[in-house]
Amino acid sequence: MQELGAEEQDAGVTREAETALVQLAEDIESFSLRTFLSGPDDHNDCLMTIHSGAGGTESCDWAEMLLRMYLRWIERRGFGFETLDIQAGDEAGVKSVTLEVKGEYAYGYLRAEIGVHRLVRISPFDANKRRHTSFASVFVLPMAEGDIDIVIRDEDLRVDTYRASGAGGQHVNKTSSAVRMTHLPTGIVVQCQSERSQHKNRESAMKVLRARLYQLEKEKEDEKRKDLEKAKKKIEWGSQIRSYVFQPYQLVKDHRTNHETSNIQMVMDGDLDPFINAFLSSADNETPVETANSA
Repeated sequence: MQELGAEEQDAGVTREAETALVQLAEDIESFSLRTFLSGPDDHNDCLMTIHSGAGGTESCDWAEMLLRMYLRWIERRGFGFETLDIQAGDEAGVKSVTLEVKGEYAYGYLRAEIGVHRLVRISPFDANKRRHTSFASVFVLPMAEGDIDIVIRDEDLRVDTYRASGAGGQHVNKTSSAVRMTHLPTGIVVQCQSERSQHKNRESAMKVLRARLYQLEKEKEDEKRKDLEKAKKKIEWGSQIRSYVFQPYQLVKDHRTNHETSNIQMVMDGDLDPFINAFLSSADNETPVETANSA
């Protein structure tokens, strides 16, 4: 097509050839990346939880910024999502949020984001305009699927209901619609309050609990519990997988792959594929997973 465009001096044919070449390169890169998504759960939907860490209001605001970033990435990918639980910060942002992300290879891609994310910026909450460092953690679980049979008996559950906190109107705050579910044999506790219906919150909590029990069983089968305990990291200094620096310069750097960019706005708008691709294609891309019991 390029030769034809040159011979005929047809700029339209030449542009068409260039467009096809760009698309071919993208298709090859996508196909190459899929070869790294060969884990038994990589093709599954997943649960993503974002927790604010050390830093108080600053970290709650940072957790909300990460939430926006991931929602933009989900939109770019054409994935779907559902908010299962969200805990608002005392002054701003969110303390924690749990999403169900639905899409082909959702877990395979998002497991690259598991770990502590560090923010450096001039604080909008500091009247003296000082630079602050904030932390938030991201944890991702595959949705329960496959050969492992998860049986949850009624007698193994303690279900408590309470009034939801935060935004949502008078109905949310005046009725006991929020659900906290405790799995007695393992001590796993999950809670959901995003819906006004107690029944829907109970369904969402059961979905999260099933995913965490599935992860726990996988750990037992693979005899990786000790390795997973070593991989756990506190949400504080020295444990981050990625740093986002707004001031005094602009830089986003992944400390596992050394991939970096100065276009921080693009990253915060959901352009995460270069970081995810670099992690998945790296020689050592073992995900630093927390135990399901402590997540």
